[in-house]
Amino acid sequence: MSEPYQVLNDYVYQVQQEIGVTAAAVYLIQNDVVVNEGYSGRQGADTTFRAVDAQTRFNVASIRKTYLGLAISLLMEDGRILSVDDEIGHYLDEFSETAEGVKLRHLLTHTHGLMERDGQLIREFEPGCGWAYRNTGIRMLTLLVVRLTGQTLSSFLKERVFDPYGLRETGWETDYSEELIYNYYSDPHLWTGAHDSDAGDQSNLFVSTRDLARWGHLHLRKGSLDGRGLIPASVFERVVTRHTPDTVPWDEPRNGFIWWLQHDTPQNQLGERLPDGSYLILGVTGCVCIVAPEYDAVIVRMYNQLSNPEGYNYLDDIRTFGNLAADLLKVGR
Repeated sequence: MSEPYQVLNDYVYQVQQEIGVTAAAVYLIQNDVVVNEGYSGRQGADTTFRAVDAQTRFNVASIRKTYLGLAISLLMEDGRILSVDDEIGHYLDEFSETAEGVKLRHLLTHTHGLMERDGQLIREFEPGCGWAYRNTGIRMLTLLVVRLTGQTLSSFLKERVFDPYGLRETGWETDYSEELIYNYYSDPHLWTGAHDSDAGDQSNLFVSTRDLARWGHLHLRKGSLDGRGLIPASVFERVVTRHTPDTVPWDEPRNGFIWWLQHDTPQNQLGERLPDGSYLILGVTGCVCIVAPEYDAVIVRMYNQLSNPEGYNYLDDIRTFGNLAADLLKVGR
């Protein structure tokens, strides 16, 4: 733990107590150096559980969707996807009618207007005319990766990204091991849903704090590792470029390939003191990864959150966390 960052660590600990989570971590990289790293609590609710440390792997929930976004960008780089403006039905025939007019752009930016009701695909609004956070589009994109590669999403990413970049503490897990915060899977009201598949099609991606920071740093450095570009920079540039259609109302979020981009909107998750060009992804378990290129920095916070207690506002929390980090990183840039 670095002394200048004590105010940030204290805030993370304060919220940990307020929302009743057993585990927390914070990790900051600036100018390619780890400037702050801290762990708090245990992986479960009593002293029999393992203390949280650098090896602890958290369920990052919806953060997993940025890994899917990178897979789509890789397939574009490979030429297996021709354009972000191709309709999903061009690749998946079963959606050619029910998702007519829905482009990959819409699926990647939550602007597709599709939702599922009683097992049927229906339209909530016309593609590109609104924004709604639905997993319908995520399932379509996951199926697209499988159809185009003949691999599961997890095996494709392991081969193309995780193994080359040494992300050994990242993966979709179905079985207990001591490094995983896995004890809450007995909860019948589990937020993250099913966890019996390691194919990458469920919300059971477990990542260590430092590996999630490496994920953000990989984007910050556009795929460069020790000066070597194992994946073309364009793959990473694509995923954090705005792809939300101009037809979406101005006060709705703006997204790259899943990533939230800094934008003045009531739903924005990035604190207003994070500079333009920053981007973020947040999971329902309280884990977050923020990349702030202007400050040459990556900001990660981890929780094992399972509920929102009365009076807790997650948007206020995540914005405050981002703003505190931004204030500290501004000094160190």
